Amino acid sequence: MPHSAASGATLTDHSGFAEDVAYYLSLTPRQLPSRYLYDDLGSVLFEAITRLPWYRISNAENHLLSDRAGDILSRMRPLSTIVELGPGSGKKLATLVGGADFGAGVTLHLVDVSPTALAAATNALKDQADLLVVTHHAPYEVGLAEVTGQNNASGRTLALFLGSNIGNFDPPGADALLSSVRAALADGDALLLGADLVKPEPELLLAYDDPLGVTAAFNRNLLVRANRELGADFDVGAFEHSVVWNASESRIEMHLVSTAKQRVRVPAAGLDVTFEPGETIWTESSHKYHPGEVSEMLGRAGFRPIAEWVQDAFALMLAEVR
Repeated sequence: MPHSAASGATLTDHSGFAEDVAYYLSLTPRQLPSRYLYDDLGSVLFEAITRLPWYRISNAENHLLSDRAGDILSRMRPLSTIVELGPGSGKKLATLVGGADFGAGVTLHLVDVSPTALAAATNALKDQADLLVVTHHAPYEVGLAEVTGQNNASGRTLALFLGSNIGNFDPPGADALLSSVRAALADGDALLLGADLVKPEPELLLAYDDPLGVTAAFNRNLLVRANRELGADFDVGAFEHSVVWNASESRIEMHLVSTAKQRVRVPAAGLDVTFEPGETIWTESSHKYHPGEVSEMLGRAGFRPIAEWVQDAFALMLAEVR
């Protein structure tokens, strides 16, 4: 079992959630930030989504990581630090480092706002006996700053941002995040980025509106969380899960659609809002990329792509700090 440690402040204060609910539900169209989908239950539901046959991202990425792990790690020698932003279940990182001989050892840093995800990822890495696992219960930028600010190792750092999580940011937000990752890294460090590519519309819609209703439960759980943490009185059954492919913006959009006129109160947010029938709450966007766009995005942030692997319309790209 790996050695483990934890750092970072706990995120049990709901004031930020309340402020965001008050702000985003007052916009037109009404919205809620997708980061709040990932409470303990949301993290479990998302892990279930990644196992569905219609959600092909995880299988494609895991195959690429398994097939190319040796190439990726050999390009990073001497490697001393791996930091994954949003490790999920930890399966991807375990696939990358499993079987590798790191000699003096490598420290693995896991950064996530979900304690459930951090616990699952740490457990997934339990067989990596020579590795120190450090968890950071924090947003991506905060956790990465903790890692690089405290890192006195002489080797190179490899940051991982996998699962096409970059697609959850709009283009300016993605550029800003990648620029912040670049700013935290040093010359010779690198980023391994996973990005989902554009597929036929029916395949995309099926991946985000599965026949088992797991994604719908994941989406509605955001309202369950607001009820539990903010004292809201959302009638969860009065909102339907809806998925739209916005071709002009190259993104899948998830919405919650009100099935009737209803009044919702969110005491912690000081909010009293009326939903009309058919009115929506936009909860998540998942941008998909055309060939070449991922390299351009990395280049704008100050990275130099050095290798790219593609399988089943999913791209895995390794890029160095330039």
